[in-house]
Amino acid sequence: MPHITLTTDEPGIRGLFRFRPETAGPLNALVEVLLRAESTLTPGERELIAAYVSSLNQCRYCFSSHAAYAAAQLPEGMELVEQVRADLASAPVTPKLRALLGIAAAVQRGGREVTEEHVAAARAEGATDLEIHDTVLIAAAFCMYNRYVDGLATIAPDDPASYAARAERIVADGYLALLAEAQRRS
Repeated sequence: MPHITLTTDEPGIRGLFRFRPETAGPLNALVEVLLRAESTLTPGERELIAAYVSSLNQCRYCFSSHAAYAAAQLPEGMELVEQVRADLASAPVTPKLRALLGIAAAVQRGGREVTEEHVAAARAEGATDLEIHDTVLIAAAFCMYNRYVDGLATIAPDDPASYAARAERIVADGYLALLAEAQRRS
């Protein structure tokens, strides 16, 4: 049961966006840039970073959502997402992505947890400054999103199919298009 009275029964952050639509635009614009804009990291890899941080934060709604979005865009699907979640060290990801996920985990613990060694390891695997920057910002943003969703005790569906259906729409249309559609229905 959410801590505040929401104007919709939509789960997670979607219900919060309906409650306070002024925040929905900027927060969706940020996630659109971080997870979908042109980058040398694929959208699936960036969604995997978001899912991993959400898992570390134990945010069920955000993990389930972004795990589904990552799985829909990664050839290895949900199996890879679950392998990363269970044990990053043995997950079958590229050394560069493993190093970037290590940076994301450090950010999740606290910004000052990111060390020169983390950055050097990522660079040694070919990570660019932009990839390192975006990994840190994705991790920091998802710590905020996770705390927003869980801090107001939003609803998180148990059915994986509900997340998979939303994943198809995110992959096809992006975060801003779905926000615009939701605002038209309001």
